[in-house]
Amino acid sequence: SRSITYAYKNRSNFGYLNFLFSAGSFNDALKRVQYLKSYRAFREQQVANIVQTQRLIEQRKVMQISRKAQKNETLKSQAKEMSVLEVQKQEKGRVITTLKSKEKDLKKQLTAKKKKDVQLKVSIEAIVRRNIEEARKRAEAEAKAEAKANAAKKVAAPPVTNPANSSNNADNSKDAAAVIEKPVTAAKPKSYLDFSAKDVAVNKSFETSKGKLPWPVDNGFVKIPYGRYVMEGLGVTGVNPGLTIVTPSVGTSVKVIFDGDVAGVYNLGDGMAVTIRHGKYFTTYSNLASVAVAKNQAVQKGQVIGKAAQEEDGNGGQIDFILMVESKNVNPAIWLHK
Repeated sequence: SRSITYAYKNRSNFGYLNFLFSAGSFNDALKRVQYLKSYRAFREQQVANIVQTQRLIEQRKVMQISRKAQKNETLKSQAKEMSVLEVQKQEKGRVITTLKSKEKDLKKQLTAKKKKDVQLKVSIEAIVRRNIEEARKRAEAEAKAEAKANAAKKVAAPPVTNPANSSNNADNSKDAAAVIEKPVTAAKPKSYLDFSAKDVAVNKSFETSKGKLPWPVDNGFVKIPYGRYVMEGLGVTGVNPGLTIVTPSVGTSVKVIFDGDVAGVYNLGDGMAVTIRHGKYFTTYSNLASVAVAKNQAVQKGQVIGKAAQEEDGNGGQIDFILMVESKNVNPAIWLHK
């Protein structure tokens, strides 16, 4: 039994020796030695592959753990966002409920705003037409004065004396006088508000400032944007000619956004309005509690022209800011800096 036990414990060594010594010839023994070397190299390669595979598995395991951690973080972030969205949804529902409870008052306010917008539009268009007419008259007067000056230069020029034409001198004088007295009308330009050198310079400067102009108030937010709007939950729609801006408090300073001249100061019943001309561009600041400028006064960018009046809800101040190119309304938001 001891021999059997010893043979079992040393079976690998005996197996190799028996495999070699059982060869039929010396050459066969050499072949068996080469085979054993190849077999050992193969086993070593297998061990290296197993070790490499274990390393790859470990790396993949680390990567999977990292991805799992990232996925968990993403799930946590999504859950947090869902929670925030749920809170916003609930807040939106409360707002809609509040709006519905004040539906009658809001509709009344919006109806009043529509009437005020129409009244404001009529007032602004009248101011624009008056400025265009004044610019037309100035252009025609300048053209007439220039034509008279040119005719006077022709009359003052020394005539060429020629005995043969001496009988025509009186006729030439009559023709010159007729030129002076002939009414001169200026050729109608594309726009009389883009005709004089001053207006051309102002218009170019204003256009260059697109997207860079300051807001009419230092602190506020847009309550109703430009153009068509819908009051969610109420089904109320309307068209805003400008931006309705809410300020934190009544009496907030309202400032002009660009150099210009005051084209009109007028009362709309529940608030004052100021329209300022910048060449062919007109800005209007409505719903003012007080005004600090007068008609035909020159103003500079950033100058305070009035104070904001109360919002319809009574929660702060509010102004309506309108931008027009002559009589055409444009979106003020794309002209103001972001």
